[in-house]
Amino acid sequence: MEYRDYYQVLGVGRGATADEVKRAYRKLARKFHPDVSKEKNAEARFKEVQEAYEVLKDPQKRAAYDELGSEFRNGQQFRPPPGWAPHFESRGGRGGRGARAGVDADPGFSDFFSSLFGAQSPFGEFETEGPAPRRRGEDRRARLDLTLEEAFRGGSRELTLQQPEVGGDGQLTVGERTLRVQIPAGVGQGQVIRLAGQGAAGRGGRPGDLLLEVAIAPHRWYRLEGRDVTLELPVAPWEAALGATVSTPTLGGPVELRIPAGARAGQRLRLRGRGLPGDPPGDQYVQLKVVLPPADSPRARELYETLARELPFDPRAELDGR
Repeated sequence: MEYRDYYQVLGVGRGATADEVKRAYRKLARKFHPDVSKEKNAEARFKEVQEAYEVLKDPQKRAAYDELGSEFRNGQQFRPPPGWAPHFESRGGRGGRGARAGVDADPGFSDFFSSLFGAQSPFGEFETEGPAPRRRGEDRRARLDLTLEEAFRGGSRELTLQQPEVGGDGQLTVGERTLRVQIPAGVGQGQVIRLAGQGAAGRGGRPGDLLLEVAIAPHRWYRLEGRDVTLELPVAPWEAALGATVSTPTLGGPVELRIPAGARAGQRLRLRGRGLPGDPPGDQYVQLKVVLPPADSPRARELYETLARELPFDPRAELDGR
């Protein structure tokens, strides 16, 4: 996809105040509004201006966008780096209800916008009870990075988020706030933890929520697939050939696993209920990896030579059709 320089679209510098951004937007919106403009490609330009303003008017989106840096150029091929702004709160509209008519309705944002902020409506939800409409605060979104062990056992932890704000002089400033988050045992990749009332303040309505999307870091031993985990377990050739009972790590602690005689490399054994907790819980799959001892001593070489002489074994028999 192509990178969009929102500052260039509005014709303002990166240090522009909120008021300068607003004035630039209003000027360009009047110029390119499809109902009145005679400019070439007015509708497309109008949408670009809307999209740029949606990002630069919002302190959270603007701060996250600025994290990408200024080395990119408008129209340059672009892909957001993984986890490019995991600790910024970003705006999370509810979509549908509450969208204002006129220039802000159905903006049709680009793939570039969606890749950074999600395919979300930029507008909050209105509460219509009472004599006058009250506006509910916007939801905010952030990423919650967890280890697989944290996701398995759950618990309580502190989370520090960067919270951009517009100061009295119109300049963007970034502060921090710390929250204590209760993590349910067995929380999965991509699952959302909702913290009620921790989003943006409302205008006469209740505050929005903070939506934390869980991101589970890759593990050095386990591979996570839904609620199931897979572990590659090294075994000796005689354990695979003769069968054995070996201690095997799981997220809940080591267990004794029986390896059947004649087990093969790559064979999968299941430990039922040993994956992430849930209803039902996931399983742990153990994939066998046969590891050969090194022939790094005279005695080890002698044993291998004895096997070669006395054990009638052709590992390529299937290939030769014999």
